[in-house]
Amino acid sequence: MKDYDQLVITVPAGELWDEKNECFVSSKEQTLVLKHSLISISKWEAKWHKPYLVRDKKTDEELRDYIRCMTITQNVDPLCYYNLSQSNINEINDYIADPMTATVINDKNKSSSREIMTSELIYFMMFNYNIPAEYAKWHINRLLTLIQVCNIKNSPPKKMSKKAILSRNAALNAERRAKLHTKG
Repeated sequence: MKDYDQLVITVPAGELWDEKNECFVSSKEQTLVLKHSLISISKWEAKWHKPYLVRDKKTDEELRDYIRCMTITQNVDPLCYYNLSQSNINEINDYIADPMTATVINDKNKSSSREIMTSELIYFMMFNYNIPAEYAKWHINRLLTLIQVCNIKNSPPKKMSKKAILSRNAALNAERRAKLHTKG
């Protein structure tokens, strides 16, 4: 059965220059199974000591290391991450950007909070909304959408404007007058 929230890529074989030993080293073709999840983000943030889910540009090494953190394949040759093709990178970027859900949240309802999103904050929101811990394995975009849905559904109803209240009351009064056959 195919797991739709993970990505399978094949990294081509290649040769790299080892500056320390001054020789070429080769790596074999490698198939990687990747998962963009809260667990991957937590591993990356623990190593780099900065939030992953920010728009700041990451270095090539930070990006390569995030791919390592997403890898669920065992016994991967560390050199294979240096042989990622542009096609591999494009596939990974498309996978990371995929919403993984049919739910679309209207931008008007999004919080305008400037709070920096870290893995600990996402774990807090999961526990706050009683989202099971195993959902940390979900594709992060799907998990964040679930958290947004919980936030929207648990928000208190919006207050009515004065104009809307007056309009509603006038309609209720008119309905009651008609029902009771009175003038006021």
